[in-house]
Amino acid sequence: MSAVTATDLVKIYGTGPGAVRALDGVSATFDRGRFTAIMGASGSGKSTFMHCLAGLDTVTSGTVTIGDTELTGLTDRALTGVRRDRIGFVFQAFNLLPALTARQNITLPAELAGRAVDQDLFDHVIDVLGIGDRLGHRPSELSGGQQQRVALARALSTRPDVIFADEPTGNLDSRSGTEVLGFLRDSVHRLGQTVVMVTHDPNAAGYADRVLVLADGRIVEDTTR
Repeated sequence: MSAVTATDLVKIYGTGPGAVRALDGVSATFDRGRFTAIMGASGSGKSTFMHCLAGLDTVTSGTVTIGDTELTGLTDRALTGVRRDRIGFVFQAFNLLPALTARQNITLPAELAGRAVDQDLFDHVIDVLGIGDRLGHRPSELSGGQQQRVALARALSTRPDVIFADEPTGNLDSRSGTEVLGFLRDSVHRLGQTVVMVTHDPNAAGYADRVLVLADGRIVEDTTR
């Protein structure tokens, strides 16, 4: 079973003559345990595509399926549950809660879901990301690269079906960005994670197993390494 399947996605913003067709019949399948990069120029539809795949935006028509669950048509409450339990997010802005320590930020999704933290997984992720000595620090006490590693640990902590990463190196220097991309790739190869990343950077896309290129709301290139 694939991790994510998109079928004939159409997304239109606005109505009438000024309507914008951000996605124009996009179909793609994302296999489990693979790292896919989505690229394209500004306005190509790449971010809209990811937001629709992740259930962060609705589609005008078409379907999105996470595993065996179709997102399109779910109630808001059910969709919130899927995003919390089965999808991990890594954003450009880190999105850590400033009052919480790194440990508390990482374990927050499990606590919100009322589940015990998987300590074996937690320990393994912390070891892979190399942030064991930063767990008691708050975000303001961490570098940008460390904050993004905490965000990645949070995303991995629930064993999600897929992690969506939106320009995850956009706020990082080149060294920190390289480290984070390496960790994303390691999460695929060492943890069996599925990662879908939006990026404008060809160097970042070079870490992926597969690259989709969008233009004018359509996939114009699909390259597998």
